[in-house]
Amino acid sequence: MEVINGLNLKDTELRLGLPGAQEEQQQEVSCVRSNKRKNNDSKEESAPPPAKTQIVGWPPLRSNRKNNNNKNVSYVKVSMDGAPYLRKIDLKMYKNYPELLKALENMFKFTVGEYSEREGYKGSEFVPTYEDKDGDWMLVGDVPWDMFSSSCQKLRIMKGSEVPTSL
Repeated sequence: MEVINGLNLKDTELRLGLPGAQEEQQQEVSCVRSNKRKNNDSKEESAPPPAKTQIVGWPPLRSNRKNNNNKNVSYVKVSMDGAPYLRKIDLKMYKNYPELLKALENMFKFTVGEYSEREGYKGSEFVPTYEDKDGDWMLVGDVPWDMFSSSCQKLRIMKGSEVPTSL
């Protein structure tokens, strides 16, 4: 042990190697790398690698996926023709069609015309449609609100010129 002026220089010496490794355990450091495996001549069984432990909180779960049984939430994706992004809304936040349509107008900056059962949406460049649980596309407002909110899977705001006449 090298001691100068009461200081143990061996403890403060900078060395290459793993922290806490003793000198006997350290191997020589070489500037030349080899892809060959080191030949271990000893017949001793090496200890198995330590088991991987699960990191707490990983992978992250989004709050809406933590409790799949939550019936107070009903998220649907909303797309608009010509918009470069999708939105997700909770249908349970709205009580009727006018509230939903007003929120969509504010979200995508467009206006919806007046709805009539015979003519659909008139006076608007865009028409709100939705996909129900059967995969059918229908006009928003064709069915009572409760039926719509329980069966709606996706919302799509289509250009009025692209809406099929069968809707």
